[in-house]
Amino acid sequence: MKAEAILPGTAAGPVLRLDGPLSFWGGVDPATGTLTDPRSPHHGVPIGGAVLMVPETRGSSSSSAVMLELLAAGRAPAALVLGRGDAIVGLGILVAREMGWPTIPLLVLPAADQAGFADGERVTITTDGIIERQ
Repeated sequence: MKAEAILPGTAAGPVLRLDGPLSFWGGVDPATGTLTDPRSPHHGVPIGGAVLMVPETRGSSSSSAVMLELLAAGRAPAALVLGRGDAIVGLGILVAREMGWPTIPLLVLPAADQAGFADGERVTITTDGIIERQ
């Protein structure tokens, strides 16, 4: 499946697909890399190493700081696939790149297309935004 590569890169890992919006500020613990929203069926699930698919983000400009902390701690997802672009989260990835830290691809894939992937399904992402099932 072809996604729009906002911040290109390669990645591989299991899909962690959320059905609802995610706020990185308050919805992800940057110290542990786990989802903390008690209303989410994924509460307590670690995002580290997963290809995180999120239909939309919500929340504050602090999301970039949370993403930066996740990248610095090695607890970030392997890739982030959003239903719509989010410059704030992307900023955290760009800052990490400028600091010379490992970064992750940021892709946009509509939520309807994300729904075709199952939790735990292994995928790879190419630099041109192709998400391939393994």
